[in-house]
Amino acid sequence: MRPGPLNLITDVAGLRVGNASDARVKTGVTVLTADAPFTAGVDIRGGAPGTRETDLLAPDKTVAAVDALVLSGGSAYGLDAASGVMEGLAAMGRGFAVGPARVPIVPAAILFDLLNGGDKDWPENPYRALGRAALEAAGTNFALGTQGAGTGALTARLKGGLGSASAVLPSGAVVGALVAANPVGCASMPDSRHFWAWPWEEDAEFGGLGAPSHRPRSLGLRDTKLARDRSATTIAIVATDATLDKAGCARLAVAAHDGLARAIAPSHTQMDGDLVFALSTGARPMPDPTETLLLGHAAAITLARAVARAIHGATPAPGDVLPAWCEL
Repeated sequence: MRPGPLNLITDVAGLRVGNASDARVKTGVTVLTADAPFTAGVDIRGGAPGTRETDLLAPDKTVAAVDALVLSGGSAYGLDAASGVMEGLAAMGRGFAVGPARVPIVPAAILFDLLNGGDKDWPENPYRALGRAALEAAGTNFALGTQGAGTGALTARLKGGLGSASAVLPSGAVVGALVAANPVGCASMPDSRHFWAWPWEEDAEFGGLGAPSHRPRSLGLRDTKLARDRSATTIAIVATDATLDKAGCARLAVAAHDGLARAIAPSHTQMDGDLVFALSTGARPMPDPTETLLLGHAAAITLARAVARAIHGATPAPGDVLPAWCEL
């Protein structure tokens, strides 16, 4: 498997991603949408999730496709970002048709970034406007690092961020990942610039450091946020152009969670709300049922790479409470 031409989730044809950030608040929103509604599923492994409209993604629920997915900072306040996205999609004539009415379907997930040094004393919730702005900015190229939902993200020792990566399977199917990395744990090894995801790096995409020269020491409390605060959660989207139904998307999300476990230590804790959405554009027929195995494997590897790219791409900003990887 090799990365696609952009090495972004938008290598899956038809997808678009937009970011909107507020540097004063140190937060932001990332929106993924597409040329047409798409099939989606979700899997939640963390103990402290914050979500909107995820129940309808279950295979037995009526709605078959969604119009956008939202990743947001702001803890529960950030769920309002989906309202701004709905407004923007409605203005485009998008939405689930019920007679003459149309209701845009916009599942969302949030991470906790309220203790990152930003000014959170806002006069009104900023996330609705950020969601609308992120939708309007959506395109095939977008920035990584301190951007969108990753603007205020932190790991235990370093700034977190927004990451993305892609892979092309031998069959030609494309898999992409998008992540806002804000875990209780770390994406980098203790006392090292190396990332836990180093075995899967492609083309020096997160520093090209190669294998670490020594085995990392055992993790301790200082390698988690629990020694300082409890602000956490990594939220992600994996996508493919291979045809999957809602149940198949849910299974792809399950497999993709292995990528979080490979890239973050510890992961899926009771203080994380770790969540993965998975989507299919259905542009490519599934050539062989066994390809679902390869899709899941690719989703996990691609998501692990995206996590490392998120931290690698983070940049310093005034008022930061932790350094960026580039400052090490």
